Amino acid sequence: MSFQTSSPHEPSDATRAYQAAGVNLQMADALVDWAKDAAQSTRRPEVLSSVGGFSAAFKIPKGYQNPVILAACDGVGTKLALAEATGNFSSIGIDLVAMSVNDLLAQGGEPLTFLDYAASGKIESHWLKPLLHGVAEGCCQAGCALVGGETAEMPGFYPVGRFDVAGFCVGVVEEDALLPRRGAQQAGDVILGIPSNGPHSNGFSLIRKLLVDHQPSPQEPETAYMNWLMQPTQIYVAPVRQTLQAFSASIHAMAHITGGGLMGNIPRVLKADLSAQLNTQSWCRDSGWTWLQALGQLDNLTMAHTFNWGIGFVLIVAKEASGKVLDTLNSHLSAHHMKVASVIGHLIDTPGQSGVILT
Repeated sequence: MSFQTSSPHEPSDATRAYQAAGVNLQMADALVDWAKDAAQSTRRPEVLSSVGGFSAAFKIPKGYQNPVILAACDGVGTKLALAEATGNFSSIGIDLVAMSVNDLLAQGGEPLTFLDYAASGKIESHWLKPLLHGVAEGCCQAGCALVGGETAEMPGFYPVGRFDVAGFCVGVVEEDALLPRRGAQQAGDVILGIPSNGPHSNGFSLIRKLLVDHQPSPQEPETAYMNWLMQPTQIYVAPVRQTLQAFSASIHAMAHITGGGLMGNIPRVLKADLSAQLNTQSWCRDSGWTWLQALGQLDNLTMAHTFNWGIGFVLIVAKEASGKVLDTLNSHLSAHHMKVASVIGHLIDTPGQSGVILT
């Protein structure tokens, strides 16, 4: 959403002409006030600029000796269609933040700033306000500052009532703390899995197809699972960073389980010739996963390739430290009212290849 506007309070001839083309400048003006309030609630002391400038200025936090800047961007995919159907737009705002900050976290990073982008055929407050409030809530959970953004009203390009969003996050990490540490990984390293609270923001093209094919009525069980499907992506920043600060040398890699599921995301951080062997019976899954798997008659490999399947974030830890790391991690997860982690597997030697093996 654009945090800057120069249009007059009283519509000029130019303003009226633009409105006739389908662009509501007065709504854009009102948006600035919403954005200022949202940004203020996430402000960090390192923010040097005020809302409304051409760009945001932010100081690297004190204490970093050799800082490396991290950057990530993402959207929320076709989960937007379910948000439109259910009217649950605030959860989408949290999703938008979570997808990027969790990616930065996987490299050991501290999220610093966040910007968002929304494009629509028509700016409408019924979805934009809760979306922005959700973005601010997500930023507060992640400890990063909402420093700006852009809203594009594009009549004739997007159908009225449809919109898309994207989020952009910048973070920082000490150079010697950058993950993954592939050189430290070895067979026997323990894999800790932190539970998800639903599908997060991935796999919704398949989910929507299954819902359409099955055509549930309001009395059918899948209707009760809609709230589960719309749960916002869990933001793991606080408890994981607290654990990382205590056991930096013992944590060899971390992975955010997004598109591609467990099968696609864990190999991204593995050393060549090592694979992750996962015991699919080692973690508890919400009943929603059982319902979804049965609805589509999906096998375990499809579930692990398409969804997070109950595990939202993974840590790969030296075997000798794994017990202490798990205890500390679970203490922090509990303090943040999150489900506790468990051991879900370990690394094994697989000469000539690297991947995930389900058992």
